[in-house]
Amino acid sequence: MPALPIFLFTAVATFTALAILIVAQVVGPKRRTAVKEMPYESGMDPVHSARQRFNITFYLLAIEFLVFDVELLFLYPWAVAAHERGAFGEGHGVFFAVMGFLAVLLIGFAYTWRKGVFKWT
Repeated sequence: MPALPIFLFTAVATFTALAILIVAQVVGPKRRTAVKEMPYESGMDPVHSARQRFNITFYLLAIEFLVFDVELLFLYPWAVAAHERGAFGEGHGVFFAVMGFLAVLLIGFAYTWRKGVFKWT
């Protein structure tokens, strides 16, 4: 049953998240202060105009995170299917297609690294 591991993973993740939320509500502090009530976004206090400019590095790093997040969304189902059918799946074509996909992502990662996206200076 290929759906059973995915169902179990989803069930355990959901149970764990709900358990953490419930424990945090029961055990956590409940004091309200002015600082806790203040809006907070992107690590900056909202004291200036909402039209304030951000450094382009922030956006490039966010896009890099999304690219690798989407990569995992594509690789996980492929890995489950490949595991069920053997090391390479049905033929070597699928394996090399995924390796090509990873190579394109690696080239993009090297490009952003070379451009200095990961340096916060």
